[in-house]
Amino acid sequence: MFTGIVVDRGTVRRVRGRGVVTLQIESGEIARDLRLGESVAVNGVCLTATSTGRRRFEVEVMGETLERSTIASLKRGSNVNLELAMRLNERLGGHLVQGHVDGIATVTRIEDDDGARRVWFSASEELLGYMVAKGSVTLDGVSLTIVEVGHTTFQVALIPHTLEVTTLGHLEVTTKVNVEVDILAKYVERLMARS
Repeated sequence: MFTGIVVDRGTVRRVRGRGVVTLQIESGEIARDLRLGESVAVNGVCLTATSTGRRRFEVEVMGETLERSTIASLKRGSNVNLELAMRLNERLGGHLVQGHVDGIATVTRIEDDDGARRVWFSASEELLGYMVAKGSVTLDGVSLTIVEVGHTTFQVALIPHTLEVTTLGHLEVTTKVNVEVDILAKYVERLMARS
């Protein structure tokens, strides 16, 4: 489990393999604390550390994850949002995030708003069905509040801090992001279907 509060922005240093792809990621802050076999969220995708060091770590990514997320588009030099799994004795600063990507959304519009930024994303009807205004969503591992939900799009607002410390500060129209909807919405749907 994660919180969607990005701790560090890492840089992909190496991508190798077919089928199962190994990513080597440089990140001083995360690499120092990460232990072999532990979970780490990379752009919101829960992955397992297969090698650790003082400044770099490696994760392996299987085919299904590559198909369902934006991880397949990462290359040497790509920046990624990073978060270690939460500890049960810590504050829940964002919301409950599993690191299981539900789909991909695409940036359709960006507007600056007095130092902040409003961003609109197109998404599938299936994803939008789990979203509500003032609800939570995770985009590339960042816990955010939804501003509004339309028929084919949703909007979030990004404060200057988020723009500075995450990869969301570099979004452009047509950029694709990993989306994880609020787990509570999925449980409610499941319970209602059984009624």
